[in-house]
Amino acid sequence: MKKSFLLAAAVILGATLVHAGNKPEMGTIISENSVACGSKLEKNKQSVDVLCQEYVVRTATTDYRIRQLKPSDKALIPINTSIEFTLDKDKMKFKANGKSYEYAIVSEAAAPKS
Repeated sequence: MKKSFLLAAAVILGATLVHAGNKPEMGTIISENSVACGSKLEKNKQSVDVLCQEYVVRTATTDYRIRQLKPSDKALIPINTSIEFTLDKDKMKFKANGKSYEYAIVSEAAAPKS
């Protein structure tokens, strides 16, 4: 009984550690665009488009198109910036120029072959 309990505990702990091992990946921001990501009403009740930054992050195998989560986050990240990122469901978390960012992944595609 004791051996089976220890075995089950080891299997569960091992599965948890494997799942928690979200390894950082390296990528480069290769382009930036301003895209419409909603609208807001002005004082005169006219609708005005709100713009968000959308970036393309290229890794060795994949191009990720990412977009700001909140339009109020207005930091521009220079192109050709190398980043180390982690993926968490539909979000990309990374650091660039000493600041932390979290962006939504809009799409992904295979990177062109060199």
